[in-house]
Amino acid sequence: MSEQPDGLDIATVIASTVHDMKNSLALLTQSHAQWQAQLPAELRQGREQGIIDYEFARLNGMLVQLLGLYKLGANQLPLHPAYHELEDFIEAQLARHQEVLQSRQIEARCEVDSFDLMGFFDQELLGSVVANIINNSIRYARSQLLVSAWQEGEFLVLSICDDGQGYPPSMIEQQSSYVLGLNQSSGSTGLGLYFAGRIAALHQRQGLQGRIELANGGPLGGGVFRIYLP
Repeated sequence: MSEQPDGLDIATVIASTVHDMKNSLALLTQSHAQWQAQLPAELRQGREQGIIDYEFARLNGMLVQLLGLYKLGANQLPLHPAYHELEDFIEAQLARHQEVLQSRQIEARCEVDSFDLMGFFDQELLGSVVANIINNSIRYARSQLLVSAWQEGEFLVLSICDDGQGYPPSMIEQQSSYVLGLNQSSGSTGLGLYFAGRIAALHQRQGLQGRIELANGGPLGGGVFRIYLP
């Protein structure tokens, strides 16, 4: 077996390549949006456009996760928490997916237990987690999606629910280990949940640490993802 050339760090090469891919995807997404705006109105909301928008968001989410995991492993992912209003934060996340939601005829709504509910978190990192879970929920939802937030003891809880079939029982049973291996039927690796769990755990205050939980049922009867932040 040949050895790697001196000075070649394959992890750094992959991270650099992923970064370039993410930039290329951003340009591709922007160009597609400009092209789409020139189409007749009846062609802008077609099924094919919905698939393209969804897959753009899915690819971007995977690249963000890969970069984040590399930075976590290299201890290069700083946490910059600040106070944010939850309603504004959630509405901004849903707005990022508005076109995909419309194309799939999914009704998405936000519920916050008080209009001035605040959270102390890194907006960019938590946003990447929420965007990934929303995108995943869009894939399995039938017609509804609910993002809600409330205070539970010393934790802020952010919940994302859908009206799909819910998480497989094996994922619920093994949720203490989110990297479940490649699922040939779904293509899932569990890395999205692993990334979410690591980001949650970075949020620590007064001896408390963030965490995530999976469940089925909830207000819409499907999958329920919750992230607890101190």
